[in-house]
Amino acid sequence: MPKHDKPIAHTTTGKGKNYNPTEKGAGMTAKGRAEYNAKNNANLKPPAPNPKTKKDEGRKKSFCARMEGVVKHSKGPAERAKQSLKNWNC
Repeated sequence: MPKHDKPIAHTTTGKGKNYNPTEKGAGMTAKGRAEYNAKNNANLKPPAPNPKTKKDEGRKKSFCARMEGVVKHSKGPAERAKQSLKNWNC
């Protein structure tokens, strides 16, 4: 499988923003996911804070575990990681 190596602009303000600012959840916007998916032939999905399927439950569990590790091992405050955990109801 080819690596997804075509990043998108990390803009958090203005009309064309691709990421939410830290205060608003710190994740990608729907527009940002669509742009990334188109550019990289990927399939990023929106957050699943209240999973409806078993697959989404697994995604949530995996995401929460991964982000908790980021927060635990960060050298700084890791505000975006903490906010994304809150956004996913971890």
